[in-house]
Order: sequence, then structure tokens, then C-alpha cells
Amino acid sequence: MRQLSRILIVGGGSAGWMTAALLSRLFKGLYEITVVESREIGTVGVGEATIPAIKKFNELLGLDENEFLQRTQGSFKLGIQFNDWLRPGSSYIHGFGVIGRDLEWLRCHQYWLKANSQGRAADFANYSINTAAALGNKFMRADPRMAESPIAHLAHAFHFDAGLYAKYLSGYAQDRGVRRREGKVADVTLRSNDGFIQSVTMDDGEVIPADFFVDCSGFRGLLIEQAMKTGYEDWTHWLPCDRAIAVPCERSGDFTPYTRSTARPAGWQWRIPLQHRTGNGHVYSSQYMDDDEAERILCDNLDGAQRAEPLRLCFVTGKRKKIWNRNCVAIGLSSGFLEPLESTSLHLIQSAIIRMVRLLPDASFDQAGIDEFNRQTDFEYERIRDFIILHYKATERADTPFWRYCRDMEVPATLQRKIDLFRANGRIFREDEELFAEESWIQVFLGQGISPRGYDPLVDIKSDAQTVEFLDNIESVISKCVEVMPTHADYVARTCPAPE
Repeated sequence: MRQLSRILIVGGGSAGWMTAALLSRLFKGLYEITVVESREIGTVGVGEATIPAIKKFNELLGLDENEFLQRTQGSFKLGIQFNDWLRPGSSYIHGFGVIGRDLEWLRCHQYWLKANSQGRAADFANYSINTAAALGNKFMRADPRMAESPIAHLAHAFHFDAGLYAKYLSGYAQDRGVRRREGKVADVTLRSNDGFIQSVTMDDGEVIPADFFVDCSGFRGLLIEQAMKTGYEDWTHWLPCDRAIAVPCERSGDFTPYTRSTARPAGWQWRIPLQHRTGNGHVYSSQYMDDDEAERILCDNLDGAQRAEPLRLCFVTGKRKKIWNRNCVAIGLSSGFLEPLESTSLHLIQSAIIRMVRLLPDASFDQAGIDEFNRQTDFEYERIRDFIILHYKATERADTPFWRYCRDMEVPATLQRKIDLFRANGRIFREDEELFAEESWIQVFLGQGISPRGYDPLVDIKSDAQTVEFLDNIESVISKCVEVMPTHADYVARTCPAPE
């Protein structure tokens, strides 16, 4: 059995340097790892919001969380607020972590469904420590010593500057033996007998051979598509947004521990608060809105002075037909694109790297391992796709052609099955290792107006009075916890302030 010896990563940015950092950490010099990137080619990194899984990735690297936040101008994130998605004026939060606590067989939301149908329940956000803290602009890390308190169940992710994160990981990887090669790839050579990549040729003529290639070249898909002609699965009929404009502004006093997503006439606008600025962007459909109008809407809705010229991006929602093809794996935007509505971009990078490590081949590139990588990756993409589609499909908006299209479109059978099940009795089941937990689906279903016709019959084991007492106790305990928590701004200033 011949082992791999050389791994070449084409492209830097978040995808390239996250890959290089983890491989250098785990492989400890076993392979010769090179990253090819050019300072002349910009990266898309416009500021990132994440989900809690990023903490596991940073832990694998052995990063100190406070130092990481200081180096990336980062802040904390408890969830995402969705404004105007169900209808203009509506608002809900998809918070991380648990909802209340289970009672015997059933999850908390089942008791809430009954009490709410009787007009005896508070707003659903009051029953989750993450959502209640977010709405109060409060934050603290979970304290595992308080096992019986909701504070032990706080779940957080981050907002940070993606460019600074890539720079941080670049230094980390190079300190562990990764070689950085400045320059552009001018050509890719495939082996004539089997179509595997043999080498890349740089713009100065140097030929760089390798055994295994990781394509982190962004939307271009320099290796996976331009050289290997892998093909692309287009999901625009379900997710019609195909443009984005991003622009930073001055940080405002509204330093929220959550991302904000506000629905617009043909898409939505994001707001990501960092320590040194606020990241903003407008994702929209060019079929329903022109670029100038989209930019005007974005710039008219900033909460601070604009700090740079807008960056315009074009994309096609979907994924490569094979994300691992022969001896090449696509990671990041080269593998596909799902709009950042639920902050999954960096997670898809992270999970692909870890999956690649778990299925790393020897030089024979056994097809069974490649097929399993693609099966798992396809499943992950499709389930995240379904979760994002849900936000568009489950709407009462009919005020623009875009929203009417989304409301009326057919959705994948995998999503329709979940909608039908929840609409009946509020039930949801996580399938295999799909990314979003049942709590995430529950919050978006309810927030987007999918109200179950009934509730689980086992709720009726408890009397109405017992149900209300159970819910009131959860709400009261969470309220008291939030009251004593510091503000997000104070917590950041005390634990991880970035240098001026």
C-alpha cells in the first residue's frame, strides 16, 4: 500500500486556511502540504456569522477562544433574528440550544402548543434561555457547574471578520510546516489514462505536482470544474436569490448577541455586529430586482456610516455533482453555494474537512471511500437546503412577485414531509446526522406561521393547571437568569476586547 505524500491546496481564504490549519494540526508533518494563493485574487470573506459547531473546530486546533475573538474582532452569537419574514412587522428568533426542558416523554413545545391554543402561554421566545438573553442584549458563556440552571445550557457561536480569521489560521498553519506559495495557477494537467490531476502550472512556469488536491478556489472551481468538468446541480428553482451586495458600516450602539435577517421585497438583508464595525449585506433575486435598487435598499438601511464601497457577488445556489472527484476534493465555494441565511457557510467548510480526514485515502484512491464522502456531503447539503427553503416557503407575504413565487412554489419531498408532520401534531424528528436539531426546526416552523392543528395526545396526561404551572416555572427561571447576566457589550469588553 502506497501512502500519499504531497497535498496541494489551491486557494487561500477561509476554506484554504481552515483546511491547511486542521491538516497541519492532525497530520503533524506526515504529509507535505502546500497552499497556493495569490494576493491579487480577492476572497469573498465579507464577515461571517457562524453556528455553535465552529467551537468544535477551534477546539480541534487548540485555539484559545478569547484570543481568537481578539484576533478576529469577534463577538458572540446566540441565534438569528428574522424580521418581516412571515409578514411585514413580524419577528422571531431562531436561538441555539434547548427550549425549556422536557417533561417526561415530551418536549417543552408540546405543552406550549396546548397552552397557547387556550390563550394561556407567553411568547415562545420566553421559554429558551438563548432567545430570552438575545432579546435582552445579554450574554455569558454557559456555566457547567450550574447543571440545574438554564445558564448551563446556553449555546453560543460567533460573529467575526473572515479575512482576519484566514490570516490568523495562515500563521497557525505555516508555524506547523505548511508551505505557502504566492502566485496564480495558469494551467492544470490531468493524467491521460484516468483523468486524475497530475500537477498545476503556476503563472511563472513552475510545475507543482501532488498526489491529492483540495480545490479552495471559490466560485471559479478552478480544479473541480474548469479542469475536471464535474458538473453542477442547480437549485435556483427553490432558492431564487442569485446576487448579494455586501458593505461594512460603523458599529452602532446596538451591539447585539445575534445576527439579524430582515426580509426585503426580493430577498433579505443581513446585519452582523463585530467589535470594530457592523457587516451588512443584501441577498436578492436579479429576476425580481435590479442591482442598483438592491444597493439603494441596502445603503438606506445601515445603522452607521458606510465604511467601504459595496462588494457585488453573483452566485448560483446548488452544489457540484461530485464534491470529491478522483483525487480532488472541493471545499468552500468551489463545492457549492447555499445562501448564508442560517450561517452555514463556514460549517460546510469545517464538516467537509473533517469528513475528508476521516475518509483520507492512500494513493490507490479506493472508490468506496470517495462514494461515502459524496453520499454524506450530498445529504448534508440537501438537508440544509431544505431548512433554508422553509423560510421562504412558509410565508404569508404576497406583497411582491418574489414572495408570491416563494409562497406558491413546490418544495422538495424531503421538506414537504417535515412540514406535513409538524402541521399535524407539532412533531419533528432529526434524520441521521442532519445538521439542524429538532429545536431549530421547531422555532422556524412556529416563527414562520406553521401552526400545528393539534398537539401530542400525551400532553393531556397533565391537567391544564399542571401544564401552565410547568411553563410558568420555565419562564420565571429563565427571566431571573437573564436579569443577572451582563450585557453583550460588557461581556466582550471584559473578556476579549480587540486591540484598538
